[in-house]
Amino acid sequence: MHVHETRVRVRYAETDQMGVVYYSNYFVWMEVGRLEYCKSVGFNYRDMEIDDGVFLAVVEAQCRYRHPARFDDELIVRTSVESASPRGIRFAYEIRRAEDQRLLATGQTSHLFCGRDMRPVRLPDKYHARFEISAA
Repeated sequence: MHVHETRVRVRYAETDQMGVVYYSNYFVWMEVGRLEYCKSVGFNYRDMEIDDGVFLAVVEAQCRYRHPARFDDELIVRTSVESASPRGIRFAYEIRRAEDQRLLATGQTSHLFCGRDMRPVRLPDKYHARFEISAA
């Protein structure tokens, strides 16, 4: 299983009045991790959209918050493929504080492969190995 680590730093604008990261930012960091995961396995997500007309439509997103992140924390977003098929994919995430490796959040996002018309499509074969989809 391929795991990719992406580092992000908490910006002041991402925190609330208590100095704690606002909950929706974790989903933004998951997206950053997902795009960087694609690069780490050999392609740019944007190219998949432009060249192949394939998009990853989010159909479900979940985050379990364990400990707060705060302004200026450096975070590590660990992204992996939990499961995948030619029709869809599920990514798993761990978000940790870099300084002490404390687990701050875990999450998953499920995606359907869609065309430009937002209708389901099968993922082209050239991406199967990159998303760890085994031959049937």
